[in-house]
Amino acid sequence: MSDFPVTALRSVELGTPDLAASVDFYSRVWGLDVVAEAGGKVFLAATGDDFHVLELKPSDRSELRKITFRAHSAEDLKSLFAKAVAAGCVTMREPGPADAPSGGERFVVREPQGSVLEFVYGDDRKAGTVVANRPERLAHVNINSADIEALSDFYRDVLGFRLTDRSKLMAFLRCNDDHHAVVLAEAPVNGLNHIAFLMPDLESVMRGSGRVVDHGYPIGWGVGRHGPGDNVFAYFVDPQGVVVEYTAEVLQVDDDYRVRGPDEWVWPPGRTDHWGIAAPKSDACKKAQISVGFSGA
Repeated sequence: MSDFPVTALRSVELGTPDLAASVDFYSRVWGLDVVAEAGGKVFLAATGDDFHVLELKPSDRSELRKITFRAHSAEDLKSLFAKAVAAGCVTMREPGPADAPSGGERFVVREPQGSVLEFVYGDDRKAGTVVANRPERLAHVNINSADIEALSDFYRDVLGFRLTDRSKLMAFLRCNDDHHAVVLAEAPVNGLNHIAFLMPDLESVMRGSGRVVDHGYPIGWGVGRHGPGDNVFAYFVDPQGVVVEYTAEVLQVDDDYRVRGPDEWVWPPGRTDHWGIAAPKSDACKKAQISVGFSGA
């Protein structure tokens, strides 16, 4: 894994028009813990060793403000910045000390299709543990793109990710042994499709989903098993219209994995997952998956 300049998807930052409602959902319903408040943001942690996996900030609309990746080394952080600038990214924050409570060194850029990306090294970690029915860490972020091939090239050529699979509508990219940390989805507009949180196991996906349903949030898609990545999934729409996923059993791959294309990732008519039991995605979920844009500032 050390030959990847980026070693993990660490966290995401969301803008929310109702901070209190979002904090309540992600802490009381989704299973995260509030660990800090700073700079007008609320930071929430999963049970793993990341200091936080989610930042929430007041906004006039729901938006994806930032995706944060962890660099492999200080030298990789420096090299990633140079490559990002050379690739036409807009510099939002020069390399320097991070302003989040997790610390470390960081830089922030906006890539050519509009998403804001932060890269950190040396950020604080905590003692992680596995807790049944609660998220351990982020699994992946799915980004809508009107030009998947260009954005896939950016992640591979500039950031050092590798393509693992390409279905008709999606490109799957990895930066470690997980089958994917970033998924790019074909869409009419660029923006956030959904955020996936890794659960300890299938049982935790089921019981966690039951908890969310008990709080009045219906399953938007699932429970099922994906094709690329072979992971179990259950999708929900949070109170502010952001699609979030519980997932588990993500396929682990290495350089011997054979990339498969759209002709190989096909389902029989009417099927939406490996098992063939997941109902069609709800209209509310489909609408939400193309409704959350990138932050403009």
